[in-house]
Amino acid sequence: MKSDDRYLFTSERLGFRNWELTDIDEMFRINSDKEVMAFFPGVSTKEQTIAFIERMKSQLANKGFCYFAVDKLTDNQFIGFIGLSEQTYSAAFTPCVDIGWRIKSSEWNRGFATEGAKRCLDFAFNDLKMDKIYSIAPKINIKSEHIMTKIGMTKEYEFEHPLLVNDSRLKTCILYKIERINNAD
Repeated sequence: MKSDDRYLFTSERLGFRNWELTDIDEMFRINSDKEVMAFFPGVSTKEQTIAFIERMKSQLANKGFCYFAVDKLTDNQFIGFIGLSEQTYSAAFTPCVDIGWRIKSSEWNRGFATEGAKRCLDFAFNDLKMDKIYSIAPKINIKSEHIMTKIGMTKEYEFEHPLLVNDSRLKTCILYKIERINNAD
């Protein structure tokens, strides 16, 4: 398969695609990295990683979007995920679609999350015709908040995440939003 046939869309340096069985081990390594998972309640098991990938594949098939598997185009190396996902937990702004990213730590500080998130917003607004996208992170996750502002999102407010209420370190989260600029489309 030619690399361009593999990708649903690309950015300058990244290819966005559906998940494959060969991604499980590498995504599990990313999900097992304590530095990557510093703003989550814990690392993920292999079973949780497999369930996540299956959920993303199903969401892509049913909705046309997911947290996409992402490869560097220079070598087609898998580096993690960037994309869109439905959030349905109980909160004032849900159900909604959020944008998120999780990239292996060896690829941090190279602009991949920002570049990929901008391309996913373009896909959401121009291809999927979504009106608004949210992003959520624990308040202490300054790096993710920095990416949210770099991609043009605006802080809405802080809230207590219903899935993190028992975690005093992570329960206070920030909510960012960006809306599609309606041209005559």
